[in-house]
Amino acid sequence: MGFNHIALEVGDIEEALSFYGRIFQFELCGKSDNMAFIDLGDQFLALQKGRSQPSDGGRHFGLVVDDKEAVRKALAEAGVKALLGPFLDFRDPWGNRIEIVGYDNVQFSKAPNVAWD
Repeated sequence: MGFNHIALEVGDIEEALSFYGRIFQFELCGKSDNMAFIDLGDQFLALQKGRSQPSDGGRHFGLVVDDKEAVRKALAEAGVKALLGPFLDFRDPWGNRIEIVGYDNVQFSKAPNVAWD
């Protein structure tokens, strides 16, 4: 049916919440010293303290947004450079690679029981 969430390893939970808060509007659903759960529309991210591997190369996930250009602007305002290439990809401070996908480009339709009005 779909993914429940994505877990990202980060160096510091508070710093990660601050970083992602400069780019996205989200609801903080839970937090401890080592984890935070943030709702982004009908998606959520689990942020987990303890990133140990190097920066991601091609490995990434696509985050669906209503307004891709608003995210591009928020990235620029936060001082985050988009990666070169045909897509709107960026890395967070811990090397996690995220691709921003406009809702008009998604390859699925929501079932009526989960579709937003």
